[in-house]
Amino acid sequence: MIRGRYLFTAGLQCCRCRVSCHVKRHYSFLQDDVKSLRAVVSPDISKIRNIGIMAHIDAGKTTTTERMLYYSGYTRALGDVDDGDTVTDFMAQERERGITIQSAAVTFDWKSYRINLIDTPGHVDFTLEVERALRVLDGAVAVFDASAGVEAQTMTVWRQAEKHHVPCVCFLNKMDKPAADLSFSIESIRQKLRANPVLLQIPVGSGKSFSGVVDLLTNQKLIWNPKSLGDDGQTFESKPLDQSDEPELLQEVKEARMALIEQIADLDDEFAELLLTDFSDNFDAVPSVKLQEAVRRVTLARAGVPVLCGSSLKNKGVQPLLDAIAAYLPAPSERHHDLVRWYKDDLCALAFKVLHDKQRGPLVFLRIYSGALKPQTAVHNINRNSTERMSRLLVPFADQHVEISSMTAGNIALTVGLKQTVTGDTIVSSKASAAAAARRAQKDGGTGKKSGEHTTVVLSGVEVPDPVFFCTIEPPTMAKQADLENALNCLQREDPSLKVRVDPDSGQTILCGMGELHIEIIHDRIRREYGIETHLGPLQVAYRETILQEGSATDTVDRTIGERRHVVTVELAVKPVDIFSSGGLCEMAFTEELGGQLSAEMKEAVENGVQSSNLQGPLLGYPLLGVSTLIQSVNMEPGTSPAMVSACVSRCMLKALRLAGGQVLEPVMSLEVTVSEEYLGSVLGDLAQRRGTVRDIQSRLDNKVLLATVPLAEMMGYSTILRTLTSGNATFSLKLDTYEAMNPQDQNALLKRMSGLL
Repeated sequence: MIRGRYLFTAGLQCCRCRVSCHVKRHYSFLQDDVKSLRAVVSPDISKIRNIGIMAHIDAGKTTTTERMLYYSGYTRALGDVDDGDTVTDFMAQERERGITIQSAAVTFDWKSYRINLIDTPGHVDFTLEVERALRVLDGAVAVFDASAGVEAQTMTVWRQAEKHHVPCVCFLNKMDKPAADLSFSIESIRQKLRANPVLLQIPVGSGKSFSGVVDLLTNQKLIWNPKSLGDDGQTFESKPLDQSDEPELLQEVKEARMALIEQIADLDDEFAELLLTDFSDNFDAVPSVKLQEAVRRVTLARAGVPVLCGSSLKNKGVQPLLDAIAAYLPAPSERHHDLVRWYKDDLCALAFKVLHDKQRGPLVFLRIYSGALKPQTAVHNINRNSTERMSRLLVPFADQHVEISSMTAGNIALTVGLKQTVTGDTIVSSKASAAAAARRAQKDGGTGKKSGEHTTVVLSGVEVPDPVFFCTIEPPTMAKQADLENALNCLQREDPSLKVRVDPDSGQTILCGMGELHIEIIHDRIRREYGIETHLGPLQVAYRETILQEGSATDTVDRTIGERRHVVTVELAVKPVDIFSSGGLCEMAFTEELGGQLSAEMKEAVENGVQSSNLQGPLLGYPLLGVSTLIQSVNMEPGTSPAMVSACVSRCMLKALRLAGGQVLEPVMSLEVTVSEEYLGSVLGDLAQRRGTVRDIQSRLDNKVLLATVPLAEMMGYSTILRTLTSGNATFSLKLDTYEAMNPQDQNALLKRMSGLL
């Protein structure tokens, strides 16, 4: 018997292995080195993995994250969502509800790799947290409930990952559930996500008898045999398959491995050439290291997605998942960001998240794309055109942080002292550095973002979705108004999907959010974190408006202010455009002749006038969707100010919109309800009363999955009603599908109701 001790990470992780006919792996860690400063020295960029955990709600993201932290040695006890003691769900609201509300970043080491991980929410109300995490990450782990496969929010986060070209690894979690189905889950990935799943593991056992997996690359059988109910899963056995194993398992593994080899050969030309050249007689003889290299190439090219399986709650299969993250997901140097190359070795970073700390003030999360960060240095914010001094530099670890002296490209850093920086800002070392990058971009024919007469090289920010709910918020007394405004300003900076505005007629403060839960969480945070007992008005739906036909108008402004006379005449036309083809946006254009006559300053003034009109429709003042505006003529006397031109354009456009006839658009949601068959009739009956349209009813093992569309206005308090109808035996998810024209009867009722409120 051979005993060996292998040091994986300096002073951090020691793995004791006992080798004979099989290997018993036991990951144990030195207590004094957990989260030590030795662990946060910047590693080589090729050893860094910036990843996110994404999934539908309750698929097991946070539980998987907790196991990763425990097995890597950064926590000494296993956290549990139900017990409210997880590392990444540290907000009081998260621990009470058992859900993730805001993304949390943690940094840990696995073997020789540094993993910067962000645990993201699965609830549709907090989809911005997923969006801004994926914007700065290099790879993602998509977690699936193996009994449900692809669910509604899974498709949403998957589309977000595709938009940012993020390579993914799939983890089929909850394989210990009686209803877990590997084939069903694989097929749902293929059909619903239009992805190419590459199965790397076969489960051993099913349901409660699930005990481990077989690695198809190495033909190693990994088995977890808990010796007690409190077994933490650190110890598992690894041994090669042999003839003593079940014949059915041997045959299944043989077929699955051959299918894997053929699939990879179809997706990777280099591997196909290797097979035909060196292993044409026996494909199965290809070395596992060559197969692993090919799987990595396929993953990085996003031609396929590796699929692994396990049960995080039962502490099975997480260590191989960590190995897969290191083996298949890209290092920062393998992801190409076009604009970053203009900065060469100078600092270029993107601010993607802001938190407020009562002692430290604003904490800004930065993804460093080039250069290095050091505390007590000044940095330049291109978006704000301001220079700020960064006082401290930290490594993020959920709500606990470790101070560090420097951080290099590829890492995620937490900074203290950047008081003006917000989500989406580009941070560089100095104004001169930004100017030098702009010159390089122009010299090499690169594209930059024009700002006045200058060009700047700015990283693309974070796309913020439009809110769908709004309500009034009032302080308990006028003496608390200033405190409330400060709280809302801080929360808006943390959460760009929260919009706050003041009604010009009533003077009331309006909260605009992504859903009922979003508004509820904001209300609760104001009470807990800022000590203000606010009152919320009734929730209202954020409708939109469009026009029914073409309309044109002419308007003239003739005013004398002081000794200066301002005279301008504007002629324009509006017409409806398809909401889907335009992406829901409003368009604006000048006639070819006019476009060449107006100065840049006056063009900007006209655009400002159109944009202000697009924010307020002619019927109820809701923002416009699907309206195209053509500016036909702008005639002005010399000395007319741009502000007067904007005002004239805005007034003229309002005339044209009224002539074109208004139409209210209501948000329509895509609804997915998973319910046992005995309650299906009750759910369908309730849905009919909510103006819902059933698109499909699918079978998922013993349950029915109801797919429907329903107006958002009809979904107030739906979670409570559904719980009552089904005795708690149903789950549902909502996401915005589209905006549809209200029928005349509903629109008239809305107009009367809103007129009464006004």
